[in-house]
Amino acid sequence: MGHSVGQVAGFAGVTVRTLHHYDEIGLLCPSGRSGAGHRRYDDADLDRLQRILFYRELGFPLEEVAVLLDDPESDPREHLRRQHALLSERIARLQQMAKAVEHAMEAKKMGINLTPEERFEVFGNKDPEQYREEAEQRWGHTDSYAESQRRAASYTKADWQRMQDEVADWSARYAALMESGEPAEGVAAMDMAEEHRQHITRWFYDCPYEMHTCLGDMYVSDERFKAFYDAMRPGLAEHLRDAITANAVRGV
Repeated sequence: MGHSVGQVAGFAGVTVRTLHHYDEIGLLCPSGRSGAGHRRYDDADLDRLQRILFYRELGFPLEEVAVLLDDPESDPREHLRRQHALLSERIARLQQMAKAVEHAMEAKKMGINLTPEERFEVFGNKDPEQYREEAEQRWGHTDSYAESQRRAASYTKADWQRMQDEVADWSARYAALMESGEPAEGVAAMDMAEEHRQHITRWFYDCPYEMHTCLGDMYVSDERFKAFYDAMRPGLAEHLRDAITANAVRGV
């Protein structure tokens, strides 16, 4: 006897009116009728409805769906392959959107109440939370990490911009210092290393000389930090590490 229009609507999660419309435009005509003239759908009809709903979910207009389904040179396996490829593309786009939303949620959690445009304006193409998970794993148990999170939660867009401006100014002056031939153990280089240490203490957490020295080593051993500093001027990561070490000796 097949399935009634009400049953099919329940199976597919559509309205009876939708199925009536599909019948009226010739997109999905039921294969049979009951003795009373009511629509009856068989398994082939359900297969066609499934393909229709796939394409509709992907945004195809009904006219294009009809052309795709009624193409005499296509077969059901080809439809499934096409739908699989299209759905995979959509899943990839949705995953990218979900990641963007997750980043926005984390930014809210940290108190960085920025629009995407503002985030780009402040941070450029560097995500300020790119290594957040790794940082939590490595230092999440420390007082310094807790202090940096507490402070970051209170910062406004203007605060982040001011911080970025300080970094840009410092990097330009340090690059110029290297260009002039100043050795890492020189007074000027040590003064800039001290300025670097004070920047960390002012914006994130108390950074004594011993901790600063460990950071200096990491700026060279971790390729990501090395790339960050060397982008200011080639060789700056090693020069800064040596200046930090010399400044620590001077400070002690």
